[in-house]
Amino acid sequence: MDFRDSPEESAFRDRLRAWLGERAGTFPTSGDDYWRRQGEWHRALYDAGFFGLSWPREYGGYELPSVYDVILDEELARAGAPPRPSLGYLVQGLGRHGSEELRRRFLPGMINGTERWCQGFSEPGAGSDLASLKTAATREGDEYVLHGHKIWTSYSDVADWCLLLARTDPDVKRHKGISAFIVDMHQPGIEQRPLQMINGVTTEFGQVLFDGARVPADQMVGVPGEGWALAMTVVGHEREPAELGFSARYGKLVRELASRTQAAGGANGTVREELAWAAVQTEMLRLHVRRRLSERLDGVEHGPDGSLDKLLMTWVEQSVGHAALAVGGSRDPELLNSYLYSRAQSVMGGTSQIQKNIIASRILGLGA
Repeated sequence: MDFRDSPEESAFRDRLRAWLGERAGTFPTSGDDYWRRQGEWHRALYDAGFFGLSWPREYGGYELPSVYDVILDEELARAGAPPRPSLGYLVQGLGRHGSEELRRRFLPGMINGTERWCQGFSEPGAGSDLASLKTAATREGDEYVLHGHKIWTSYSDVADWCLLLARTDPDVKRHKGISAFIVDMHQPGIEQRPLQMINGVTTEFGQVLFDGARVPADQMVGVPGEGWALAMTVVGHEREPAELGFSARYGKLVRELASRTQAAGGANGTVREELAWAAVQTEMLRLHVRRRLSERLDGVEHGPDGSLDKLLMTWVEQSVGHAALAVGGSRDPELLNSYLYSRAQSVMGGTSQIQKNIIASRILGLGA
């Protein structure tokens, strides 16, 4: 298979490299500063024509093949720039399940970065077992009233809108009683509680408490009870490595670790083993992402296969994290941070145990 750039792709890559060359070091790539300025970075990418590349033109995207997103991810990693904000799964969810009115109202601001979004799925008692969520939406006239507690909500403290799952019917099977809403985050009845991560970051995740917040009934996405179908669309895209665009960054870090070790006069057996395994893992993921991209360009839709992708990403990121720790130990804060952050990969986006259950039941047909 030929993965070389076409003339059009090469021209796009050259234009992107030139733009990134003018902005080297302008935006932070980690820590609280990165999360504070992520919206600014989003708008800078969009204004330059480098965000929303594969999304529909009618909502502000460029409707290009997905290969352009991969080029963007590769060049951002190469330049040491921040990654593109990961919104694709929300765009897919709203685009597939929302009415035309909701799509026209909300997708342009989501894509161009003028309105910021968060995803209100997980709860303290409903993380991996999302169908057990208890946040309730009760109909009162033309509105729903919300009561509940969400957790691990990325960007919740800066979000204008939340794509929220809530239970609208407690008397049916739990998957069937869930609906999805677009909730205004700037209203009474919503309390933000930031969560500090093990690596010190305080602005990436938060808890959100809903106590009487309201959402117009016409901001339900789909029909009552369609929330679970939307959730599966969202997490299916969230778990694809091509959507997250991290594979190029893993490979770059491994190469940097190898160069650093070589410059220091070599490494002991343990460090060599960690680096070698991380190199194998990152190359495996790179080729897997290329295969997924090829399938997507051929119109292949992925459902539960996203769980395979998520497991592979977890193994790779944690292998790279172990290599970073082996090379830098606790002496290098940046490498230590890479290791600490990698530990969360087996939990975020659905735990590894849940992914294995999905693979067993929905792909292999076990237990049927």
